[in-house]
Amino acid sequence: MSFSELFESGFKKRNEDHFAAIVRVAMSDGIIDKEEKEFLDRLATRLDVSELEYEAILKDYNSHPINPPASYDMRLERLYDLARMVWVDNIEGPNQVALLEKLCVGLGFDSDNVKYIADKALSLVHYKVDLDEFTERMKKMNR
Repeated sequence: MSFSELFESGFKKRNEDHFAAIVRVAMSDGIIDKEEKEFLDRLATRLDVSELEYEAILKDYNSHPINPPASYDMRLERLYDLARMVWVDNIEGPNQVALLEKLCVGLGFDSDNVKYIADKALSLVHYKVDLDEFTERMKKMNR
């Protein structure tokens, strides 16, 4: 196996594990509703999760480890990506916030703060800030 193949397989596995963690979050209330399913479909495409892998993950999402990003910066980067997806997907109103709050918990943010974090993240992506500004403003929101 070449170095590039090793890198690609590791990247693919991380994407699958990340996708499975989001499926697990979506299943935390026992069901995947229509909006969550549509979001998962688009997310699978963006993460390059094949239909076969998608179905396998849906059947056995608990078999994939939850590996939230270890660093705060990586958590914020994933939050930025997910908040943009939620915003772009036009998941309106309370469903939008509730979905992002679930995803925040899945990323490893403190459950006591997820409402505030999700609201701030959605507000920032609404104003189309870039990743650097998003990260800086999220870090400063508690000051």
